[in-house]
Amino acid sequence: MSRTPAAIKALTCHRDDDISSDSQYQLSPTSHLIVFSQYDHRNSTTNMFGGRLVAVAIMALVNAMATMAQNLSFGADNFYRSPDVQIQPIMFQTQYQTSIAANLFYPRNLSRNVETAAIVVGHPMGAVKEQSANLYATKLADQGFITVSIDLPHWGGSDGEPRNAVSVEYYAEAFSAAVDYLGLQDFVDRERIGGVGICGSGSFIISAAKIDSRLKAIATVSMYDMGAAARNGIRKSQTLAQRKELINAAAAQRWNESEGAESELIGGTVDRREDATDAIQQEFYDFYRTTRGEVTPPGSLPNTTTHPTRSSQVKFFNFYPFNDIETISPRPLLFISGDQAHSREFSENAYGRAAEPKELIWVPGAGHVDLYDRVDLIPFDRLTRFFKENL
Repeated sequence: MSRTPAAIKALTCHRDDDISSDSQYQLSPTSHLIVFSQYDHRNSTTNMFGGRLVAVAIMALVNAMATMAQNLSFGADNFYRSPDVQIQPIMFQTQYQTSIAANLFYPRNLSRNVETAAIVVGHPMGAVKEQSANLYATKLADQGFITVSIDLPHWGGSDGEPRNAVSVEYYAEAFSAAVDYLGLQDFVDRERIGGVGICGSGSFIISAAKIDSRLKAIATVSMYDMGAAARNGIRKSQTLAQRKELINAAAAQRWNESEGAESELIGGTVDRREDATDAIQQEFYDFYRTTRGEVTPPGSLPNTTTHPTRSSQVKFFNFYPFNDIETISPRPLLFISGDQAHSREFSENAYGRAAEPKELIWVPGAGHVDLYDRVDLIPFDRLTRFFKENL
């Protein structure tokens, strides 16, 4: 008997071809374009936030004439497509009756008569599923897994107003909602569902896994503890006085918004290369603002991507994902970080606080963003082995 409710079936594309002409978007395998077609959340019965305008347009990811050349060394391949993997855009609901936009990946030779292990993949903070998460989902589907890449709430195609808002509880809930969706599919083994969190999603999936034991194996890649990073900066470079300034600015902006002002965006990746004045910003710029990895979702503008809202960003100050991380045991944890990553402190901290079984892998020579898309550096073989051994 099918475990899939009619509501979820109605939201899932069941086609034998790749993302189709009436899907939410298409990825061109040759020109790195996203083709957005008519999918209007205002007409969706699952949209509980009032809907958003979804543009009908063909949008180039970036104008090469106006963008500095990207660094594609070490096999940078964010938009990788596998001929052996089927992709279907899906939507499913959270426990709060809001909708999550996602992609379902599975091997073309998948037998739907056999229950298969599944993995949910979360994108970097401020990104969308087309940035890094799709790549990981595709590579793992190449190895026989069912995978789902998600847009976090308030980002990409998922529900949430205002756009770009920080909502850590909803972020964690998105991973549990993906487990709901996967577990309702006849071809997924409910007892063999795991997850990967990239960058900020590493801390969000840990937050989810602490209270959702259905996630049986958890891996993080280039993890950011978004709470510690917001409170203290990288390597504790932010003072308490600076944090209080941010709190006061957010409070003032809340007054402005309560009186009808628009949301104000802060942080994220700079929009102009000349503003990338330090090595960390240059690293992010090369991915998010060049054809290497730039994606502008429908209804957004390029200068709004990656930037959270000022009034909500302070919610990270109350986020402590590594507290009680030891309660995830005996479910296994795998932490992957570049040994040159500016974010390596977060993987070290999580590993030190987690209980066995756990493993920390350093990728020689790799920086933080390198593990978003540089397939010659990302240890997909080790990630595959981790899930095959534990799911």
